[in-house]
Amino acid sequence: MQATGSKLLLPTICKFLAIFCIIVQANYVAANVNPSAIGVHRRFEYKYSFKPPYLAQKDGTVPFWEYGGNAIASAESVRVAPSLRSQKGAIWTKSQTNFDWWDVEIVFRVTGRGRIGADGLAFWYTTEKGDYNGPVFGSSDRWNGLAIIFDSFDNDNKHNNPYISAVLNDGTKQYDHTNDGTTQLLSGCLRDFRNKPFPTRARIEYYNNVLTVLIHNGMTNNNDDYEMCLRADGVQLPKNGYFGISAATGGLADDHDVFHFLTTSLHAAGQVQEPPKVDNQEKLTQEYKEYQEKLEKQKQEYKKEHPDEAHKDEEEWEEFYESENQRELRQIWQGQSQIAEHLRELSRKVDEIIGRQENTLSLVSRGFAASAGQALPPPAAGQVPVQQLPAVTGAVTRQDVDLLIANQNILLSTIREIRQLAGDINVRTDNIQINQKNAPTAQIQSTGYDVQTLIAEMRDGMNQVKQGISHVGQRLGMPQGSAQTAPCPTGNCVGVTLFLSVTVVQLLLVFIYNIFKNRSEAQAKKFY
Repeated sequence: MQATGSKLLLPTICKFLAIFCIIVQANYVAANVNPSAIGVHRRFEYKYSFKPPYLAQKDGTVPFWEYGGNAIASAESVRVAPSLRSQKGAIWTKSQTNFDWWDVEIVFRVTGRGRIGADGLAFWYTTEKGDYNGPVFGSSDRWNGLAIIFDSFDNDNKHNNPYISAVLNDGTKQYDHTNDGTTQLLSGCLRDFRNKPFPTRARIEYYNNVLTVLIHNGMTNNNDDYEMCLRADGVQLPKNGYFGISAATGGLADDHDVFHFLTTSLHAAGQVQEPPKVDNQEKLTQEYKEYQEKLEKQKQEYKKEHPDEAHKDEEEWEEFYESENQRELRQIWQGQSQIAEHLRELSRKVDEIIGRQENTLSLVSRGFAASAGQALPPPAAGQVPVQQLPAVTGAVTRQDVDLLIANQNILLSTIREIRQLAGDINVRTDNIQINQKNAPTAQIQSTGYDVQTLIAEMRDGMNQVKQGISHVGQRLGMPQGSAQTAPCPTGNCVGVTLFLSVTVVQLLLVFIYNIFKNRSEAQAKKFY
């Protein structure tokens, strides 16, 4: 029984140890893959990167990069090699790196019509930029640095393609195309990266002489769905190298498109020194001030040398542009002209009403005299003689005539007050214009901006007065025959006069409000 128990316990312990080793190894790999987990500073290097949109400029160039061969750059991607036979192309950074450790993320897509494609794509980190039509996937052979090759064609017929391999070269070795570089590779993995529904992603990291390659196979749209492809320790790469991407086709052809090339430099914690920030604001301010002083000095010298021309130019500019004070005065003049026009129209309407009222009074007095049996007074010069009205008992009483005369007196007094208010408005307008002329040109006056509002208010009040006047005119212009057949009751006749009086009082209130508003604005201008 003990032997049997020992035999059962031993496999369990072995399984446990195997799981424990796998967990430890995974944690160790994750710690090295993600340098931020161990306090490594990461900084994006835009001069060694490209990404859409606006990847290529209007002239076809890619900022900080140069490409050649059959490569084509657009706003969204760089087609390193098109799907035509025997095509080669490459794109390289213009400047060498100034950092030792880096992390590069490449987003690309290899697509073709056939089940098998050719030849493949390659990532380069070398001391010298390669050719654009080289024999090794579009780049030069015998390179000095690192090449991550995405080989899609099976040259050795071992059915182990597409294959991702890392190959180091010191500048003396020639790439073994016959064996797909298997005799020279540092490490690699078998991954199919052709014709995937989503772009393929490769993350190549070099930190503390450890090279790590992670692959996203393009089967999901999760950008973080990476899996380990290879990891190699003790990798010695030259410093200050160039980054590049190349591709080539053969008898078979694929489209090799690169969308993103994102480079991040890795630095140990505490070793990164941020570049000093240059305060360009003070520098630009000082340069602008010096330029203004120089320009002013040149103007003064020109005026001294050409006094006539300088004076002539100043007059022309003064005539061409309108000052703030002139614009305010022009607006005030336009507003006051419109007000005066409306007042003249109102005065004409009032004179017309007075004439009609006097005519009505004469008609009433003649009718009253005829009813009393007295002789009619002779008509005035230019007045149409009025026929004698038949006596109507109880038609018009003395009380009605007194009430009508009282309403006329009220109307006349109100008209006099309106004329007085119009005179006050003209006087205050003259005062405003005098103050505007005496005020400095640099001040900004605010009275001219309320002229339109004042005009609108007066226009509304005048419209009401016109309506009342037209109504009174219609009532007063009724033929005498209709007045005889349908005598006007006392209440309705008084109501028209009251309506006219109320309208005039409303207009009076509008004028009083405008005068008070102008007075308050005039008081406020004293503080400026």
